[in-house]
Amino acid sequence: MTEFNGVVPAIAKALQKRGYAELTPVQKAMLDPALAASDALVSAQTGSGKTVAFGLALAPTLLEGRERFGNAGAPLALVIAPTRELALQVKRELEWLFEMTGAVIVSCVGGMDIRSERRSLERGAHIVVGTPGRLCDHIRRRALDMSELKAAVLDEADEMLDLGFREDLEFILDAAPDERRTLMFSATVPAAIAKLAKSYQRDAVRISTAAEEKQHIDIEYRALMVAPSDRENAIINVLRYYEATNAIVFCSTRAAVNHLTARFNNRNFAVVALSGELTQNERTHALQAMRDGRARVCIATDVAARGIDLPGLDLVIHADLPTNPDTLLHRSGRTGRAGRKGISAMIVPLNARRKAERLLENAGISAAWARPPSAEEVSERDDERLLADPIFNETPQEEEQGLVQQLLASHGAEKLAAAFLRLYRTNHSAPEDLIEITVQDDRSRKRRDNAEPYEPAQKGPREDFGASVWFSVSVGRKQNAEPRWLIPMLCRNGNVTKREIGAIKMQPEETFVEIAAASAESFLAAIGPNKALERGIRVTRLSGTPDFSRAPAPKPYAGKPSRDERPDDSFRGERPKNKFGKGPGGGYAAADNSGGERRDSKPWSKKPGKPGFEGPKSDKPKFEGPRSEAPKYEGKGGGAPKNKFSKKKPG
Repeated sequence: MTEFNGVVPAIAKALQKRGYAELTPVQKAMLDPALAASDALVSAQTGSGKTVAFGLALAPTLLEGRERFGNAGAPLALVIAPTRELALQVKRELEWLFEMTGAVIVSCVGGMDIRSERRSLERGAHIVVGTPGRLCDHIRRRALDMSELKAAVLDEADEMLDLGFREDLEFILDAAPDERRTLMFSATVPAAIAKLAKSYQRDAVRISTAAEEKQHIDIEYRALMVAPSDRENAIINVLRYYEATNAIVFCSTRAAVNHLTARFNNRNFAVVALSGELTQNERTHALQAMRDGRARVCIATDVAARGIDLPGLDLVIHADLPTNPDTLLHRSGRTGRAGRKGISAMIVPLNARRKAERLLENAGISAAWARPPSAEEVSERDDERLLADPIFNETPQEEEQGLVQQLLASHGAEKLAAAFLRLYRTNHSAPEDLIEITVQDDRSRKRRDNAEPYEPAQKGPREDFGASVWFSVSVGRKQNAEPRWLIPMLCRNGNVTKREIGAIKMQPEETFVEIAAASAESFLAAIGPNKALERGIRVTRLSGTPDFSRAPAPKPYAGKPSRDERPDDSFRGERPKNKFGKGPGGGYAAADNSGGERRDSKPWSKKPGKPGFEGPKSDKPKFEGPRSEAPKYEGKGGGAPKNKFSKKKPG
């Protein structure tokens, strides 16, 4: 007997070997005797142990009271998963769970060698795990024999429908025997899932665990407010503060994944990327690097990270806000799995706080709002980890004693400790200084929460600005310079806030900007030795207050002059008649030109054939005889001359 009541003995031994002390709610629900041979529609939170749950439910159906499987032939069970990563993960889970039963488990997923999969199916399998598209290919090619199938499992059924696999699922289930057992697992049960279950299940038992109805208690949600330009620096500090065994950073686009991967590689982070543009081989290697410790941070898009399960994934960072509550729950569900604690940190720019609050509210999540860890807090956390490192509790080995005594004699304990500290810090990326967010900057929170009455900024100079330094920026009114784009540029490149920018004086060729004296040096350091902003705009520090009088003042508008004050129009002559003798002609004639010439001095004459022309149209004599006796063309080749529309050559 085993402490796991209702579990097949061989499966119970595998659970004990794996270190399971207690089953999760969904796993216990699948062991209900009333569910022994019934179909089931199960909804449970991501990370609640669904793979082991349907493995426990499948074992009695497939083994039929035996301890081990017989020779492999046509598959007895089929597990369908939405993505390649999830299918391979399910295969790994079932392999250790059915290890002592002698089960042969084969995977059939897109992106892998279909010929190798076909040979594996021909050798025989007890359980087949695959993605919908590849399973359909094998069925159509008659490589996958469905005649002996006793059970079919649809894992993450809602995601498969979202990804457009309805027709493939229907094709697979129609090819399976009618007397099979069908288990559907889904995080939610929308109408589409209920309709699919009604069509392909018989009297299915509906199972809903308590974890589905409340926030995942093993995940700590944190919303971190940052300045928009500090988003990437905040992610670096969060990674450094927690130093998780494995962490995943979610981005909304492939371009964002590539950008962050390059940035973090430069900062000495062990990073891998996971996006849809990678091949299956590249994706597999990336996940394997996370599992064996060669990488500690995975930067991924939502679609690429569907269904992945990384051991020791303690931290999830939302670099870009999720598009909807389901995406937020799915991302966060990558951590806090199987009883482990996890942290879901959402990076929230100041201008996106309302969107983040609506997102959390719609997802039913209560998050702690805070600022990202500062550089000082990261350094303090590093010191705590160093002092608590268990390496200091180990006794020096015998082969180390000689070198230890030699180092102590040569350098002393203080120098050795300092060298050790420097080596320790060299192996860690330095934290970033973040822009301090003041209460005044978070205006949206003031309007909404009424924590403090919001007062709009007063126009004109601020009398309480204090000591300042003037800078000259190499754009002015002639370059269409405007404060609405100049101020954000200064904040982005100079690591200053709007509160640290004082008066702005626009000149024709330059702009004078007042920066708080306390921030002047850091402003210069941030823009670099070239003293250049974006678009080739340069910044120059001034020694004192600029002379605003050197620029010519704009002329005041004197109003529209009266008709009497306008220039004399006497130079304009009367316009001549047009060529038909009606109305004004095509231009003015000079006042002293009574000969009727145009202004360009060309003669004003009437063309032949027009009204008022009295001369002949041509000087050639006109032939008055019959047409047949008209003189013929006497040119080269004889006959009529060839015009541009004639195809007949002369002669």
